[in-house]
Amino acid sequence: MRPTICGAILSALLFATRPYADVRWFEDITAAARITAVHRSRAFENRYAEILGGNTALGAAAAVADFDRDGFEDIFLTSSSADGKNVLYRNNGDLTFTDVAARAGVADGNDRVNASADALWFDYNNDSAPDLFVVRFGRSQLFRNLGNGRFEEVTHAAGLTGYLNAVAAVAFDYDRDGFVDLFVGSYFAPIDLFDPPTPRFFPESLETANNGGGVIVFRNRGNGTFADVTKRVGLEMGGWTLDLGHADADNDGDEDLYVACDFGTDRFFVNNGDGTFTDLTERAIGIDTKKGMNAEWGDFDGDGRLDVYVTNITDDFMREGNFLWRNNGDLTFTDVSRETGTFETGWAWGAQFFDYDNDGWLDLYVMNGWVSAGPESYAPDILAMIVQPNVDLADVRNWPPMKGKSLSGYQHKRLFRNVAGGSFVEEAARHGLDSIRDGRGIGVADFDNDGRQDLIVSNANAAPFLYRNVAPRRHWIELVLRAPRVNRLAIGAQVRVTVGDRTLLRFVNGGNGFEGQSTTRVHAGLGDAREADRIEIRWPDGTRQHFDRVAADQIYEIEQGDALTRFTAQRAQHAY
Repeated sequence: MRPTICGAILSALLFATRPYADVRWFEDITAAARITAVHRSRAFENRYAEILGGNTALGAAAAVADFDRDGFEDIFLTSSSADGKNVLYRNNGDLTFTDVAARAGVADGNDRVNASADALWFDYNNDSAPDLFVVRFGRSQLFRNLGNGRFEEVTHAAGLTGYLNAVAAVAFDYDRDGFVDLFVGSYFAPIDLFDPPTPRFFPESLETANNGGGVIVFRNRGNGTFADVTKRVGLEMGGWTLDLGHADADNDGDEDLYVACDFGTDRFFVNNGDGTFTDLTERAIGIDTKKGMNAEWGDFDGDGRLDVYVTNITDDFMREGNFLWRNNGDLTFTDVSRETGTFETGWAWGAQFFDYDNDGWLDLYVMNGWVSAGPESYAPDILAMIVQPNVDLADVRNWPPMKGKSLSGYQHKRLFRNVAGGSFVEEAARHGLDSIRDGRGIGVADFDNDGRQDLIVSNANAAPFLYRNVAPRRHWIELVLRAPRVNRLAIGAQVRVTVGDRTLLRFVNGGNGFEGQSTTRVHAGLGDAREADRIEIRWPDGTRQHFDRVAADQIYEIEQGDALTRFTAQRAQHAY
């Protein structure tokens, strides 16, 4: 074993056996933070309502961004009921939050023919103010950030019309023209779910369905409008998309795409660098028949290559298991979930890499639980349906109603501590993160600017959780990147932080993770090191910058080409 890994393992063991090792490292501060929103699922009113209600228990999303640019990360949470309001929690800077959604103009995301399912912050017009895309069953919404605490809906003006029936979206600059593009993951095909013209709109197969909504690619024209270029870029598909995750898998400077699909194989597309993608699924990861829910990228083993964590279903009646795809460096991946202890979690949803103990290794938090309701299980009803000869699964009328039954409900969440990149140890109960609410999305951010990464967790048909990280102090660095010559929020930028004989790879992603979006700040835990020996930034346009001997325990901001400066949070002057 390499000396560096041996040393890291020894350090991790010593840290875990200190006197405070049994103390909880997260505090539930939801009530104290004045976060009171409760997600409610959509109750359909059409003739298929009893089926749709149980099979669409989605829509509880949490998205993080500093929308008012005051130096404190804010939170957007969705609800899905017809009269439900989405909430925008402005961070007051003291670990309390105020809902300003109504005044900002972003509360109304639900009505008779639309249901909020996800949310994405991205700067589509390059003015450095995060804009908001509300992903919906039905037609989605785009809100332009006016920079004064208010938003203007510009969906039609931007050309984002039509039925998307989406549950996922990410934004990145696939063609490197300086403007981030919008990738939407659609679950159902583009029909009116609230008044379906046909009963045949469910998946045609539990393993190979190809009659879903697929992926829609909207190219940013740079003038405030988008063009649907899905076919042109080579991403036409009919999968039941649940999540999208982008990263530079081959370190060639452009962003590649992983598509997590329910009822059929996931897909991996490599960016050709000419505005098109090639489907490398069979060669890269193979063809699977699992139920992909989440696509999260991060360098978990510290080898300088970005890996992928994909959640699937692992329960008494379906033993699929998650994927932890280790990047082999040649556009192929090897699943090491069993070896690392991250294979089995339950009916899994959102998952995020983050370094909760600031030791420099990426840990992993996983949401679980589908529908927690009555004591009877819905699984036998499903089994009875699928064993019928010649059953037409696409016909919604053949699916049994749930009628208050549970399906993989009341499951504990999982927190995996990374032990030097070789294995993970499950510690959710120890740190108070093992709730049995039906978890969906995760947003990671340093909400109090203390260098420890906190969590906002969304739950279906329940209140969210805001967890404050109170782990014992270790050293860290955070970077706020700005790229005035390309996409302003520097989506796709890679940062390599060298500490001793280790180099940590982090990158700025544009919304990876099922129904969750984390901060665009780059965070690196430094362990016991009081400075980073070197920080190298590869900007989205390919240019590089480096800084030597950077002091720890600071938030820095940098505009491309300029020096590092210490970041100062300031209260916004908008009238709230």
